[in-house]
Amino acid sequence: MSTTVRVPGERSARVPAEQRGPGRARDDVRLLVSHGTRVTHHAFRELPGLLRAGDLLVVNTSPTLAAAVDGRIGDAPVVVHFSTRGDDGRWAVELREPDGRGTTRARAGTRADTEVRLPDGVRLVVEEPVGGRVLTGGPGSVSGRGPVGGHGERLWWGRVEGGAVLGLLRGHGRPIRYSYTTRDQPLSAYQTLFSLPSPDGAGSAEMPSAGRPFTERVVAELIRRGVGFPRVTLHTGVASAEAHEPPYPEWFSVPEASARAIGAAAAGEGRVIAVGTTAVRAVESAVGADGSVRAREGWTDLVVTPERGVRVVDGLLTGLHEPEASHLLMLRAVAGRAAVDRAYEEALRGLYLWHEFGDVHLLLRDETRR
Repeated sequence: MSTTVRVPGERSARVPAEQRGPGRARDDVRLLVSHGTRVTHHAFRELPGLLRAGDLLVVNTSPTLAAAVDGRIGDAPVVVHFSTRGDDGRWAVELREPDGRGTTRARAGTRADTEVRLPDGVRLVVEEPVGGRVLTGGPGSVSGRGPVGGHGERLWWGRVEGGAVLGLLRGHGRPIRYSYTTRDQPLSAYQTLFSLPSPDGAGSAEMPSAGRPFTERVVAELIRRGVGFPRVTLHTGVASAEAHEPPYPEWFSVPEASARAIGAAAAGEGRVIAVGTTAVRAVESAVGADGSVRAREGWTDLVVTPERGVRVVDGLLTGLHEPEASHLLMLRAVAGRAAVDRAYEEALRGLYLWHEFGDVHLLLRDETRR
């Protein structure tokens, strides 16, 4: 999609699908399907009829955290977005200015030793920018490298004193939201059907939203038709609403059973379709040098681009992304630039809805490229 194209503001999904009218449900969204450059239009509930027995839908089980907490720096109000917990106990955080329409403005002037007063006597001490620092070097690390450059001073490492972050989020947090939505929503609106509690309480700062439209009736019909649901986990951090930066390292896990199922489908006739860009990142991070998928967990700094390509994933179910979003590089890696450009032209012409509560897009690779 050309970066000169702009998505009209009225194309933003402002509330969840189930709040748009009586009798509506999460699966009352539209589904744009790209098979190469051929585009078709569907209701999401038609998804079972568009797949075939032996296909896999790889889903991310990461739960969404209530990651936004109000605080104060001196007399000034601030909102802290808790993004990612590092192995040293610190958190990657983002400080934003509240404006009554969702926390849309990044706070300027943050510097080392900035102290944020949080509820229940908890303090956050900002220590250093995330960019270029080691996130983890411990066992299980995929790369051993820290976040890639380009994040400037939007994200900072901070140390919390006087309380536990996860307890703070449970007691005083709310889901992160941005100004294109109408109002705050309960945390339940940001959980998918596949969300599972993590043993250590970890989760995603922002919802793995591609899984949101799935309902029990859609999943039941998919299973009846022979579609499998291997599970992976990737805890996603805070996205950049301004700079559309590439993702920084995130923690992921591909269990043994999922690795076997994905490997068998990749070696046979089934298609491996990732539900969300997070699932692509997790699966592709578990592919070895020989092209096989193995159980793996740790930190991944993999950025899927057309140059790198995808080795296992045959398709992607995802939301509609802004034209500047780095996620579009992943879409092009799966389906090719021509297919993505064609689909987004159709999405704009067809008045599809963008963002986490919006419509979804199924991209399938041209099987001759497989």
